[in-house]
Amino acid sequence: MSVIAFIELENNKVKKSSFEAASYASAVASKLGKPAIGIALGTADSAALEALGNYGLEKVVHVGNDALNHFDTKVFAQVLCEAATNVGGEVIVFSHNYAGKGLAPRVAARMKAGLVAGATSLPETEKGFIVSKTAFSNKGFAKISIDTPVKVVSLSPNSYGAHKSEGTAAIESVDIAVPASSVTVKERIKLSDTIPLTEADLVVSAGRGLKGPENWGMIEELATLLGAATACSRAVSDVDWRPHHEHVGQTGITVSPNLYIAVAISGAIQHLAGVSSSKTIVVINKDPEAPFFKAADYGIVGDAFEVVPKLTEAIRALKASA
Repeated sequence: MSVIAFIELENNKVKKSSFEAASYASAVASKLGKPAIGIALGTADSAALEALGNYGLEKVVHVGNDALNHFDTKVFAQVLCEAATNVGGEVIVFSHNYAGKGLAPRVAARMKAGLVAGATSLPETEKGFIVSKTAFSNKGFAKISIDTPVKVVSLSPNSYGAHKSEGTAAIESVDIAVPASSVTVKERIKLSDTIPLTEADLVVSAGRGLKGPENWGMIEELATLLGAATACSRAVSDVDWRPHHEHVGQTGITVSPNLYIAVAISGAIQHLAGVSSSKTIVVINKDPEAPFFKAADYGIVGDAFEVVPKLTEAIRALKASA
């Protein structure tokens, strides 16, 4: 039996979220006294897979079929279940991102496994297998016991962290029949020079208080200076001031960065549901009664058009003197 981490690949490289999944799987394996194994689907650089040993994996099972280079939830679930069964997967760990949200339920159903989606900490294993997750739009926590022989857990991004050490994972290449996909990929358009929101440690977000898309330059400047991703509220994406892939909130992307800076966003409950698990929240708003201040670790009451440029200059000066 083993603990498995699903290793997500992009452009032959391991995605950042998979380092956290590998670290979590390794820690669970240590608690259970089982080996930690990664499963990677699609073509990948062998050195990148071997480096997963730095995050606690003893071995990576690699199904390097070119047909798996385009993500198809149904196909991936079938191949992953076969690979996991072959290595005696007892616990299967995903990142709770786009791929994990689609795969984890399918894999759980196929393997008749209990599922906890959005876990926030290591399971309690002294009396069973009990996993904690947030509930009620991150206002509380739920503890869920999984009693099935196979257990599936998707890990809320940035809740456990990627813990790097020293090691090299053995690579086992396997050949598994890949079913035909019902999805035809005609074109892939990848954004360049941007940090994906789901991978970002720092996020600078803004709302309709910026008054129009022509004012977004100062947000992008601050984000570039910090090495952060940019995001926005739903009201902004709905009027096409910003692209929809930047929409953060209950109906958009859920983020858990180390730092979330909210500029001119009131902080409606729907938005807070997507960002409240951020490690540190900084709010900049001219309305002292804005609901977002109740969730903030730090708040600045002031006009964004005055505060953000001053903040940018202060950070630039600090970096220049470092």
